Amino acid sequence: MENRRFHAEPIACPVCGPQVMLWDHQGREMARGDEARDRAITLLREGAVVAVKGLGGFQLWVDAQSEEAVQRLRARKRRPEKPFALLFPSLEVLRLYCLVSQEEAALLASPQAPIVLLRRSHEGRLAESVAPGCPFLGAMLPTTPLHHWLMGSLDQPVVATSGNRSEEPIVIDEQKALIRLGGIADVFLVHDRPIARPVDDSVVRGCPDRTDPSSPVTIMILRRARGYAPSAVRLKGRLAKLHGPVLAVGGHLKNTVSLLDAGRVWVSQHLGDLSTLEADHAFRQAVEDLQRLLRVTPTVIACDLHPDYRSSIFARELAVSLSVPLAGVQHHHAHVASCMAEQGLDGEVLGVAWDGAGYGVDGSIWGGEFLLATVKGFTRFAHLRPFRLPGGEAALREPPRTAAAVLWETMGNRMVAQSLPSWGVPFEERERLVALLQSRTASPKTTSVGRLFDAVASLAGLCQKVSFEGQAAMVVEYAAERHRTVGKEIRAYRMDVAKADSGESHLVVDWRPMVSELVRDLREGISAERIAARFHGGLADVCVRVAQAAGLPRVVLTGGCFQNSLLLSMVRQRLEAAGFTVYAHRLVPPNDGGLSLGQAVVAACQAADGQCEREE
Repeated sequence: MENRRFHAEPIACPVCGPQVMLWDHQGREMARGDEARDRAITLLREGAVVAVKGLGGFQLWVDAQSEEAVQRLRARKRRPEKPFALLFPSLEVLRLYCLVSQEEAALLASPQAPIVLLRRSHEGRLAESVAPGCPFLGAMLPTTPLHHWLMGSLDQPVVATSGNRSEEPIVIDEQKALIRLGGIADVFLVHDRPIARPVDDSVVRGCPDRTDPSSPVTIMILRRARGYAPSAVRLKGRLAKLHGPVLAVGGHLKNTVSLLDAGRVWVSQHLGDLSTLEADHAFRQAVEDLQRLLRVTPTVIACDLHPDYRSSIFARELAVSLSVPLAGVQHHHAHVASCMAEQGLDGEVLGVAWDGAGYGVDGSIWGGEFLLATVKGFTRFAHLRPFRLPGGEAALREPPRTAAAVLWETMGNRMVAQSLPSWGVPFEERERLVALLQSRTASPKTTSVGRLFDAVASLAGLCQKVSFEGQAAMVVEYAAERHRTVGKEIRAYRMDVAKADSGESHLVVDWRPMVSELVRDLREGISAERIAARFHGGLADVCVRVAQAAGLPRVVLTGGCFQNSLLLSMVRQRLEAAGFTVYAHRLVPPNDGGLSLGQAVVAACQAADGQCEREE
């Protein structure tokens, strides 16, 4: 019974091995075995939504060539615009729909077998609503015998998106699937092999090291899950001497947790947004799993400085229950330390940490930071000029609010009368936004580069309503990409760099000249694509100017904004041309999925110096 061969034989046996069944929406068996597969395929071709129990949880499948079927899935899942992932039967079929480099083909066929973002070829026919307005497709190949068994008979691409409702973790149990996916799936293709833990598909993209598309491609992980987690990140140099155990609980969005011990950091699978009870349960389970896997109890707990994150609240409670120190790590410092840890960097670097939001040490919303950082600590060297978010969190869903804020900061109340047809915000609405902007309590300040992308998206007429995180920034990136393919040189928008008005020693990047030039371009009828390209150029140029002012030879690029392949390659190219050595993420995501790695390393270093505080 303890022999591994005993367990392997019944798994492979057609009689004793896993059994596949097709259930209706009430859980009644409709068919099993080959008949279950054949009926599921017939239903897919007829436009049904099929919930398929896979390796790390359920996926929702529909015919990727049927506009009606894809729209039905969008309506039921309440996911109006976010691109869906696609499963292709083979690399040969995939090449009919996507351009695939040698490195990307190797990734698709690798043991990790992630979803890879590939540029469309526009040859194969797909439903437009699979990835509306997106020049990339998230593509994967069959990874399990079940997927091969199904796709070998289907022989066409299908949408294969995570089996969950919005903001919830992926469903792993067929009985719970009937409840949580009820109203989404028409039928359920299930098997009798239990899934122990939810694990999403990993997502990666290839990024040219330079703006020239023919330059070597390196791989960026956007979601680290199946195939990659929980493999350890091995620390290098002096960091390899760090000992824990240190448990780091990550942020609130794109959450992961990490456990550092004996020079290695085990990073959990992607856990996602912690807003729901189901997600919180998966988060707590991941914390227990890591401790059980490594057979250790943490002696330090690390968390984000934000006091209201679910992860931070949990960290405080756990530190009290274990009577161990709690290390609060600033959000953007954790981003920089994360990249430093995976790249084996010691000493001081200039960390460029750009994202949507992170809790600053002054209690404000940071997001456009230049930090003089080591793995132990940091100094805020420069940041974006702050601007307001009218209505607070509402501005994250409505880019015109942020656009109004940057116009108001640049022009004052005169912005109400500006004639900007592409913006499309009525004058009465502008007056209401100005009133909000004048209220400090209703309009918190931020230095976020992510929100600056939102403002540009709105002013250029590219995006006025957001249905998923990062949508406005994506459309600005894709617009700039379209201009770049034309092959025309652009003149970057100007941003000024000066000492802070408060008399403090740090520098401020003033984006107002950029807004003035952008408004002039809008009045002259300049295309949204050219505006987006000039905006990217301005961000790249200002990185070089701040780096030259800082005078450090090494620059680290991190934060969710550097998921933008074009921005990453432009900034890298211009910094390297100016003589700097540039580092970016390779092993963990630049977004908040990499925070827990940075938190763990910072906390371990601070613990060694006795800087952690014990929770009472």
